[in-house]
Amino acid sequence: MTQPELAHATDFGRMYSRSLTSLPEVPSITTVIGQAAADLTGWAGHLAARAVVDDPRLGSAVGSPAQLRQIARDASDAAARFRDAAAERGDRVHGYAEQVALRALGHPHRVREARESLAEHGEGGFADRFDEWWEQYGVRPLAPEVTVWNATVGYAGTLDLVAEIGGRTCVIDYKTKGTTRDGRVKPLDPKVAMQLAAGAQAEEQLVDAQAGTWQPWEHPKDVMLLAVALGETEVVTQQVQEAVLPTAWHRFWALRQVWESQHRLGGLGPSLRPVPPPRG
Repeated sequence: MTQPELAHATDFGRMYSRSLTSLPEVPSITTVIGQAAADLTGWAGHLAARAVVDDPRLGSAVGSPAQLRQIARDASDAAARFRDAAAERGDRVHGYAEQVALRALGHPHRVREARESLAEHGEGGFADRFDEWWEQYGVRPLAPEVTVWNATVGYAGTLDLVAEIGGRTCVIDYKTKGTTRDGRVKPLDPKVAMQLAAGAQAEEQLVDAQAGTWQPWEHPKDVMLLAVALGETEVVTQQVQEAVLPTAWHRFWALRQVWESQHRLGGLGPSLRPVPPPRG
């Protein structure tokens, strides 16, 4: 997967610059959405408990406090390991999707290498299902991995794909998902509606990262917004409902203000200072 050239990791989350030689200026779409609190303690606790139960050392560790503590320490970062593994898998699947789009556009591509990488990790099913989806929906790619900018609100991001499907221009976001016990792809997070709504409000798109050249967003504002859940057993395509769009966009705008306040507070030093008692 091509990493966004203008994206930078900062103390305030991922931010974008206007060129390879300029400083980061605005937060990414995902950083803004990340301002919404998400309680993952239950999920993390479940993964840690499962890691303890599945640990092959558990049987021999019974009765040994030192060994049990070691197993507990190793299990404490189970959520982080799961998250990192899922991110790496997502990169491989997104990378394959990007290469397929480049091939369809007649550009240099590495489809074979991307598919082999998935196969080496036992993930070939993702490529197979993606190919089926691509053909079934008659996808005609216009721009894969396109970086966009909105100066009015102040954010940037990289869209997975802009394509034409059924005569409509579509902004598409891929989500690599696991499979449920009944063989269905796991459901999408509703927050993807915010992500797509923000992408559709792009004002500019990147032309040349080195030179910092941008051009006006060339697609209509009423593009179809599609979230595509890519799984090993199936691919599920869902459209953001028209009735949801205004509220999704307003929520994103509000979260952008939250990010701005955090950014400003971070530059003002400590919020509190000690006060001595009054004299005599």
